[in-house]
Amino acid sequence: MDFFSMLGERAERINSLLCVGLDPHGELLPEPTADAARDFCFRLIDATADVALAFKPNSAFFEAFGSAGFAALKDVIAHVPESIPVILDAKRGDIASTAEAYARAAFDELGATAITLSPYLGRDAIEPFVRRPDKGAFILCKTSNPGADEIQNLPVDKRPLYGVIAERALSWSQYHNVGLVVGATDVEAMARIREVSDAWLLVPGVGAQGGDLQAALTAGLGDSHTGLIINVSRSIAKAADPRAEAARLRNQINDLRTKVRPHRNRPSQPDSLIDGLARALAQAGCVKFGNFTLKSGKVSPIYLDLRRLVSYPDALRTVASAVNQVLGDLELDHIAAIPYAALPIGTAAALLSGHSLIYPRREVKGYGTKADIEGVYRTGDTAVLLDDLATTGETKFETVDRLKAAGLVITDIVVVVDREQGAKQTIEAAGYRFHAVATLRQLLDAWQRQGVLSAEQRRMVDAYLAAET
Repeated sequence: MDFFSMLGERAERINSLLCVGLDPHGELLPEPTADAARDFCFRLIDATADVALAFKPNSAFFEAFGSAGFAALKDVIAHVPESIPVILDAKRGDIASTAEAYARAAFDELGATAITLSPYLGRDAIEPFVRRPDKGAFILCKTSNPGADEIQNLPVDKRPLYGVIAERALSWSQYHNVGLVVGATDVEAMARIREVSDAWLLVPGVGAQGGDLQAALTAGLGDSHTGLIINVSRSIAKAADPRAEAARLRNQINDLRTKVRPHRNRPSQPDSLIDGLARALAQAGCVKFGNFTLKSGKVSPIYLDLRRLVSYPDALRTVASAVNQVLGDLELDHIAAIPYAALPIGTAAALLSGHSLIYPRREVKGYGTKADIEGVYRTGDTAVLLDDLATTGETKFETVDRLKAAGLVITDIVVVVDREQGAKQTIEAAGYRFHAVATLRQLLDAWQRQGVLSAEQRRMVDAYLAAET
């Protein structure tokens, strides 16, 4: 199970978005020792474990005690019940062997399940921490400190730097295990970040730093009224009864999130169709760059997986909208989506456009109606075949034949991405019209503009495509 699936399951199971910060400030300890810091955190963990979505120990307060502090931090993390995620607040940010060493220290030596990271050095600094799907990383995006705007608001292509980080962060991992740190002290920024990213947000700044809880929930909640990890440290630690204060905060969060309407405005200046599609696919992790062994046994430097869209409603909506721009020029009675990847895309497109959806079953039912094609249609109706990808195009014909055998008329085949490896020529030679929302090279251009794809990665993908064509 990936990190955020585990986090989401716990959030639902205990009905909590509260993260308890473990910050053993010297003023809170009876004496300035590593043992006192450890015992202080033990008491907080024991008192609040039943209402805490996660715990977030700040490594600095332990590192200040040297080797004894490191040992105390390890004890604190081990003391957290196994079912509760531990987010190590370390804000690491380095590359190569140094980053590898930081990752081993955080996950293997200390036993944390997630860590906070700085994005300043780019993808290289993040990659060692996100190789394991069961471990998470929270990228500093828009922090809660007063001086954050000095760097994080710098304009990049007419957008603040934090917006660029929010858009790119999900592309830095092949797993669903990257989130963002977004402070509650700037809810306008949080709302803008939520517009471009469905990532889980780790939210400091509520309480002592002056962040407004209701405003943060309104700006940052996802469509399912989740997706936020509200971190609170001092007000719980200083309370006469930490358990009661944590429960009060958990209940306050829950009461507010049932009342607020999540901020879901769309950007005022929308991307072009290709740029928007590219951004959506990258945000949902539908494109990966590296070395991937394909079903054929060949090794590819790029891997596309549009099945991930089902977990990213905003990205799915963007893709479906782009599909509808193509369908708008065609005559059709039904969208005929090929399971599995195209089925949610077709469903979303149908919901947005009002078109009827039908789909061929992978296996014909041997009971009931024994239907081969699901949905309501009549002989002579026109259906547009929809799929996620096209490579050579040959695999589409089996589905076309099944639809035609059911009495449907097929003249157009639409795909989201044409990999440009012969599909257009093959399909049109068979007498059908072929339409692609985007070609792979168009998307590669967009991903390179957006910083998702490096020049070296582009060179490798271009060489691969040239050899395959």
